[in-house]
Amino acid sequence: MGIQDLQVFLDSNYIQSGSVPVDLLKIARTITQRQHNRVGKAQQLHSGKLRLVLDGECCLDRLYGGYFSDWACGGQWNRMLQFLAVLIQATEMSGLELAVFFNGCFESSRRADWILNQLQMRIKVNNVLKHISTKGTPPPKIWWTPPVCLRTSLRMALRHLNVTVLCSMDDHHQEVIAYCRENNFNGLIADDAEYAAFDPPRYFSSEQLKLTYKGSLDTKEYILPELLKALNIPSDRLCLLAALLGNYILTEHDLADFYKKLNVNTNLNKVNVEHTIKTIANFVRDLPSVELDVVSQKVFGSLSDPRCPKLRQSVQYYINGTKDGFLHYKPVKPNRVHKLDSKQSVQQQSNLSDTPSTSEIDSNLETSRFASETVESERESLNAYKQATANAKSAPQIVIDPPGIQGHGDVDNIRTEEEQNNGHTINGTHNLLISSSSSSSSSSATSPSHATADSSKQTEKMMTIPSTVPEVMRTASERHQKGLMSPHIYQILIAGEIKLPVLLEDENHREFPSIHLIYRPVRQMVYAILFNLHHRMYLAAKSKEKGDSEKIEVPDVVIKEWVWSKSNPYITPEPVKAEQIGWGVPTIQRLWFGTGIDDKRRRLRGFLTCMKSDTPLMLNTSYVPQHLLVMACVLRYIMSFSDKIKVLRRWELDAFIAQAFSPELMNAQHLQDLQLPLVTSRGVQLATLFMAGVETALLANDACGAPIPWLMCCPWLYFDGKLFHHTLARARIAKNLLELCGGHIDRIVKVERMKKAILEGTNVIFARAPPVGPVGIRMSVPQNILTAGCTINDSLMRGRGSGTMPQRGLMRRPIPSRGGQLEIAGVVVGQWGPNYGQPGRLPQPLQGHPRGRLPPQVTSIGGLKYGLSRGFTPMGRPTFQTRGNNRTQIAGRGKKTQMKATGKKKAPVKKNKECENKKDNRGRGNNVDGITDYNDSIPNMNATKDALPVPGQFEDAVENGKGIEKGQGDASLVAPVAAEN
Repeated sequence: MGIQDLQVFLDSNYIQSGSVPVDLLKIARTITQRQHNRVGKAQQLHSGKLRLVLDGECCLDRLYGGYFSDWACGGQWNRMLQFLAVLIQATEMSGLELAVFFNGCFESSRRADWILNQLQMRIKVNNVLKHISTKGTPPPKIWWTPPVCLRTSLRMALRHLNVTVLCSMDDHHQEVIAYCRENNFNGLIADDAEYAAFDPPRYFSSEQLKLTYKGSLDTKEYILPELLKALNIPSDRLCLLAALLGNYILTEHDLADFYKKLNVNTNLNKVNVEHTIKTIANFVRDLPSVELDVVSQKVFGSLSDPRCPKLRQSVQYYINGTKDGFLHYKPVKPNRVHKLDSKQSVQQQSNLSDTPSTSEIDSNLETSRFASETVESERESLNAYKQATANAKSAPQIVIDPPGIQGHGDVDNIRTEEEQNNGHTINGTHNLLISSSSSSSSSSATSPSHATADSSKQTEKMMTIPSTVPEVMRTASERHQKGLMSPHIYQILIAGEIKLPVLLEDENHREFPSIHLIYRPVRQMVYAILFNLHHRMYLAAKSKEKGDSEKIEVPDVVIKEWVWSKSNPYITPEPVKAEQIGWGVPTIQRLWFGTGIDDKRRRLRGFLTCMKSDTPLMLNTSYVPQHLLVMACVLRYIMSFSDKIKVLRRWELDAFIAQAFSPELMNAQHLQDLQLPLVTSRGVQLATLFMAGVETALLANDACGAPIPWLMCCPWLYFDGKLFHHTLARARIAKNLLELCGGHIDRIVKVERMKKAILEGTNVIFARAPPVGPVGIRMSVPQNILTAGCTINDSLMRGRGSGTMPQRGLMRRPIPSRGGQLEIAGVVVGQWGPNYGQPGRLPQPLQGHPRGRLPPQVTSIGGLKYGLSRGFTPMGRPTFQTRGNNRTQIAGRGKKTQMKATGKKKAPVKKNKECENKKDNRGRGNNVDGITDYNDSIPNMNATKDALPVPGQFEDAVENGKGIEKGQGDASLVAPVAAEN
């Protein structure tokens, strides 16, 4: 039940001609052509384009690029950027213009809905991690959840591509429809029933939006007059119908008695949407009047019922979004809110309901800039961005200059990929006039009803936090509105609360604490910076020294954080007290608007202090390139907990850094084609930890006045989830950085330098690896996991870092999957069948259900038996024959002969081990220029040097048309055995 049932009703086949398939690009071309054919008529601004508002919250998956399989790995940001560039190019060529809205509201009145969505998201997250832990493959698209930092990355990518980006401030739905009507847009793209109740000019589905191989942007358009016709209600009663379906104001619980009277089933498992909608529509149609007193009497039976005001407010909410209701209601209430109190007017600059003049718009544009964002700094960051992306391959040729138009030579290839991904794509956006100017004036006349209803509540919240100067509030409001800063900053300044969503982390089997708690110290210092805690304490101390009669009290800056935990699943917010940054940080005004050299230095120092990265090497670009500074700060912050919380292992830190310097990072086509051999729960959570750190770092950067240019903060410059997982798998089996970097010395030097900067001055204690591999995952080592010339280390077989395990068993070679035979002195004394795995071994890369697998079939003289033969030692290293290729099994050997032969087995085995140990000793300790040898840091772990993996060794072999399953980590077959098999 609820208002969303109306959207389900629209999407279903209950209404004939209720929705029709359309091609947005074709519509846009038709409008443009029609405009060009008009002669003698004055051209109006934007009159020749199809202009639509896109609610980004309804199609995060589409903007990301669809449900391609590796979204859980941490985000494929270069792939997303390439996808958006192709879509934007298509919209520009057809004359389609879009403005993208993101939800930046705190919306305390909708908190119950947000909590419900987060709890549903948590169920998905648990299913995703369970699937990854048991299957080792990417999760299905039905559990798709937005990757961490997706909204921030989308805002930056769209800004980078010169697309209009807006961020709502008070009530998301009201602001979207208000912007659409104020700026004469032709319609909106969304999937939310509240928009249907607002009766927009045209309403298109965002869920069905996809760019096809033929170059069309397909979706479906909802024909709202057909909805009214099917329900047989007049248009002025649609708002009443929406209110009686239940929303955040008048909830379904409030309407339970009404539904019972109409015989409407409210059981979630038995709800009949068609019956529900038509039953309530019949009630609305039969009402003698739409006067709310009459309606309240009919619904609740009494005008004194406390739910009557809720019904009135709910109906008014939808009326305010309609064309007539918006125009009549718009200038009334919001102005009174601003005149309540001078302090309140300072803190409610967001609700600028009066449309500003041109001069006011120009002044607003100036206030939305930080002092750090000069033309010179933007030019420098642009050049640095071009250098960082100079080696990009098969990515769209994006012109970064503001008036640029994108060109792309691989459009067909990208569209082919989109077809392969079931066409789940999304329209990007269009190069509007500059987003900053148009967005600042219009999206502010937005949510009158919500502002009026919650003004008293918001006033109470604002009394609990210190006031902020008007200049800071105005800049925060402008930047928030244009999507230029983290939405949390405005929410902190206005409401003193933030909502932290559920992340892809396992709350049941934690290897490190909750990710939001790990980054809480950063947020605490951000709170202190935003509310000038140091300056207030300084003034109080100075006044105490002077002995002034009036004491200056230092307010407790306490921010309420909504964080999920087992003990508090979003029941109440957690009060978090601001913490001083540790040195004389300037006021927020100086950080944001100071133009001196000292101000610039303090801005950067403030950011580095928040991230625990205020060290000399961190600012040395020969150690940490500028576009990797955010990444280095996040990794150093994680490593700073190593004395208390050991999070990263040595090779995991190397994997983060190595993938940032990998040339494949900028090759979106390569990353799309890359196949991951294994997706691990640990890797997913590490990627989530890192990207949550990036989002927190961007919050701190904005709070300090953006000392790092926004172009240098873009995640696609230093991280890709899929590449990270691939690099992490390679790092797990590589002996050292030389193998991990494919033998490229220049890349090794860069990785070592950046790691030195990250670990400078820290007491580093790396986390230890678990003694055995993750339970239930079928691990495999594909032949392409290491670059050419790199060998596979035996640490894969024994588990890296598990030095406490018995060395003999861990270094055992696996039995060849197709079986084999044992000869001693030319006599076959035993043979074994195919290796299907056995309990107690490392997981096997076998197909089929685990329960259906058989233990190794060991055949000795006397027949085939399941289990192990009497004379077979499970943990011993198998010995292969070394005589000739013409080997035939000698039958008829008795038990006595077999036992004698077995007794002679020890000498050659001992000899082989001695030879192997000598071979290992020759190869160890030969490190190049400080290259880390992972095995040297692990006690009792002698590395063995295997032969190069045989091509196709870990793929399903086919022999005589039949597939042959292979065992986990099949050892390279020596030439005689390979020839025989």
